[in-house]
This record gives sequence, structure tokens and C-alpha cells, in this order.
Amino acid sequence: MKQFATLTLAFTLMAASFAALGQNTGYPFQVNISGKGPHSIIFIPGFGCSGKVWDETKSAYEGNFTCYTLTMAGFAGAPADSTPSLQAWEKGITDYIKQNKIDKPIIVGHSMGGDLALALAADYPDLISKIVVVDALPCLAATKDSNFKSKDTLKCDKMISMMSSMSAPQFYYMEKYMISTMVADTSKQEQVVQWMVKSDRRTLGQLFCELLNLDLRNKVSSIKCPALILLENSFTDSKPDVVKQYANLKTANLQYATKGLHFIMYDDTAWYNRQLSAFLK
Repeated sequence: MKQFATLTLAFTLMAASFAALGQNTGYPFQVNISGKGPHSIIFIPGFGCSGKVWDETKSAYEGNFTCYTLTMAGFAGAPADSTPSLQAWEKGITDYIKQNKIDKPIIVGHSMGGDLALALAADYPDLISKIVVVDALPCLAATKDSNFKSKDTLKCDKMISMMSSMSAPQFYYMEKYMISTMVADTSKQEQVVQWMVKSDRRTLGQLFCELLNLDLRNKVSSIKCPALILLENSFTDSKPDVVKQYANLKTANLQYATKGLHFIMYDDTAWYNRQLSAFLK
């Protein structure tokens, strides 16, 4: 009986410990803090990705910066929120900066994370010191429709249903194909696919729907801080359209990768590191 009581107590303590590790911190993301320095960088990954997408990038800066690497709720196995949205995520990052007294951080965002960086710098121009946008545009939908106008009332049920109704094999092979068009480095493709597969389908559907409706082309005029915009090589064929999208961002420094696809940090690493290093100095 005594042995049973001891085992029961042990399991209870273990369960309590696991529960504490998994508690909701009140922010719509998980955060990994590394490095040590007087200045701070907040890394925001792209759609469906883990914060680990920044591992190689941040290793170069942890000696001089405190790095906050986010994984958004519902992405890459992180617990999902009941009501995910870009607006809620922007507010969550802002609250985290203020409540943890992070002084004038640099925001580095890839893809969807780049749009969040633009929104943060526009809505809170005195909170951010610099932004780096890695392959994102203020209005994704405008690449297909130059007359696009976002909807005031957005319904994402169809997108959520489409994402959620796919079988595991169907979803895997869809993502495997999609990621092959976004990551030229074949050694990285399966890792990104696995992040997508582990993501919450409802979150993916909601956020993709919101991204297709997002239009920051006018809002970016409020940005005061320096902004480095790193774009994939294919955008060199449509520079006038890219310049038009960023026309209202007066601090924009547009740079085009020499090779590779959407994940510039993987596909044109040397060029990417040079651009980032020069800007962060």
C-alpha cells in the first residue's frame, strides 16, 4: 500500500510538472530566448513554420544581441489558440515587448512574419528600431489582381473546411509539392513539410484566408524606422510591381536575392547573411 501511495504521488507530481510546462503564458506564441546583448532581435517565422527556421540566422547574432524567437500558436506543433488571427498575434507581440520592457527591438520576419513586422512598425512606430522583411509583400493578393481591395467582413469557413477535411496523406503530399516550389535546398524541404504537417489545420485555414485579404500598402506610410526588404530572385522580373507595393514605405531598402526561392535564408545564404549583417550594424 505504501509503495502504491508513493507511485501515486510521483505520477501526480509528474503530471503537475508537465502541466506547468504547458501552461498558456497569455501570449499567442511560444518564445525561445537566447544570446545576451544590450540590443534585442525578435524573429517571427512564416506561415506554418517553427521558430527553428531562424536557427542558423540567429546563431550569428547571439553574441551581441538578446534573441527572442517565436513560434506562433498552432504552427509546427505549438498549441493552437481558439481564435487565431493576425490582429491578435500583432497585439500579442506588442504586449510581450511592452510587458517585458524590451527596448526598441529589431523585428525580423519571414513571409507572414514579414507582414507582421510591417504591421507592427506601422501601428507602433515608436516601439521598433528596425525591421527586416524576408520575402513578403504588403498585399499578396495584388500580385494576381492589381485592383484588389480587402474585405471589411471576412468569412474564412470555406478555407478552414478545405484545410481540415483533407486526409493526412493528402495534406502531406500537397505540402510536399508546395514546399518544393518554395525551398530550393532539398536538404531543408522535408523539415519545412513536417512543420506544416504538425500545424493545426484550423489555424492554417484562418491565417491563410486572412493573408489573402491583407493589404498594408497604405498603412506602411506610418513606418518611421529603417526597413530592409529582402526579396526572392523571381521578383527581379516584376520590379515595377514590387516598387509600387512598397511605394508608401519611404524607408524601404529593396534588395533581390541572386538565386533560390522563397526561403532565402536557406537558398541564398551567403548573400542573405551579408545583407542582414550590414543592416544590423
